[in-house]
Amino acid sequence: MNKEDSLQQYRSKRHFRRTPEPSGSTRKTAGQPRFVIQKHDASRLHYDFRLEIDGVLKSWAIPKGPSTDPREKRLAVRTEDHPLEYADFEGTIPEGEYGAGTVEIWDAGTFQNLSGKDGREIPPARALENGHLALWLAGKKLDGGYALARMGESNQWLLVKMRGDRVR
Repeated sequence: MNKEDSLQQYRSKRHFRRTPEPSGSTRKTAGQPRFVIQKHDASRLHYDFRLEIDGVLKSWAIPKGPSTDPREKRLAVRTEDHPLEYADFEGTIPEGEYGAGTVEIWDAGTFQNLSGKDGREIPPARALENGHLALWLAGKKLDGGYALARMGESNQWLLVKMRGDRVR
């Protein structure tokens, strides 16, 4: 699936003349892939976890937010891909629009893929297809290993802090 196809669902849910959200362009970023966690005070407060993979932000809604405790597993519900520009988005989505409410960046930084098998790296997109992605977040608040694991064939995942690393 190309980037434009993967943003079709995102664009179909929004009226860009009424919302300040970015519609997305085809620009690419250089360097280490980025992540962002946005606190989203919509109909229910939650945190949106987004990873830059294959030219878009792969996205999950985390009702309780990410945990820094490896003993806590957090539900992460897969949502539609978002354009890369969304990593910088903060603002208020107007009442009556999809996701209405305030969005603010809670944490941001870069990430490194830790997914592998038999000493070989598994690309992040393939790791997601396989249902398990391990990564190292280098953010302002979160710094360390995290894993996303899909539960069955659903859009429900678990976000888990890996043991043995530091948190800022």
